[in-house]
Amino acid sequence: MKAVLHYGATEGLRADLAASSDLLEVSVVAEDDREALFRELANAEMLLHVLEPVTAAMIEAAPQLKLIQKVGVGTDAIDITAATKRGIAVCNMPGTNTQAVAEMTLLLMLTALRRAVELDALTRAGTWLIPASTRDKLGELSGRMVGMVGYGAVPQRLAPTLAVLGARVVVHARRGNEDGIPVLPLDDLLAESDIVSLHLPTTPETAGLIGARRLKLMRPGGILINTARGALVDQAALFDALSSGRLAAAGLDVFRHEPLGRDDPITWLPNVVLAPHVAWLTRETLRRSMDVARDNAQRLAVGLPLLNRVA
Repeated sequence: MKAVLHYGATEGLRADLAASSDLLEVSVVAEDDREALFRELANAEMLLHVLEPVTAAMIEAAPQLKLIQKVGVGTDAIDITAATKRGIAVCNMPGTNTQAVAEMTLLLMLTALRRAVELDALTRAGTWLIPASTRDKLGELSGRMVGMVGYGAVPQRLAPTLAVLGARVVVHARRGNEDGIPVLPLDDLLAESDIVSLHLPTTPETAGLIGARRLKLMRPGGILINTARGALVDQAALFDALSSGRLAAAGLDVFRHEPLGRDDPITWLPNVVLAPHVAWLTRETLRRSMDVARDNAQRLAVGLPLLNRVA
């Protein structure tokens, strides 16, 4: 079965893909090579979707397409309506990137608390005695309250680690949890937490969830972490909160508009840790993802129900 992976593959990923050639012939197309994408889609049965939106035009260009396989969880960048009209299945991969995103979330928390980006720049510039203003901002995770907005696979993986490190964890979720972690209304969580970490999908209800009003509810000196979706946050309001010093720092892997432009105001701030939507991206995640893709290719070939079908 031919699949198109719409993502720039490294040598390591290509080696892993070669190992799956008995079940799946994967053609790798860079995200910015539109001509090659449409050429390869012409006879593809599976599209492996990473970040670039799957449009109706792409679906129309793939007459043999049977499955759009999301590498990850969120399917908001896939034109599911167009896929459904063609009878094309859409599946995702819950769990394959949980460990990677949990670790990246923790990394952003610690980097923001210890001002690691600023310390790195000072050290590279030959400054050994850091300014007193920076020393006053260095902090520990232990003893702080971490509020997690959403309690899916990633925060469930992360919560025990935070507790072991001495943090107090609270969550905001539609349903309670079986881990005994206190569940708070969102506004209360924002007001009581030292660090707020977002773990929700983008829906009509969650888009813009963290706007100017709710940012003002956060504790002075608070930290916001987002490894979920950029649309959850009013980025202009976040810039105001960070540049004014009301919030101490933020760790952001996702943004309202991606890719993030070099002239975006958020890039001007020294108290923000930025990453280009790669919290999910590890060699291990990609290997687990290809295992799921191979499994669904086999199921598709023999007519078995597909794993994690969402449409």
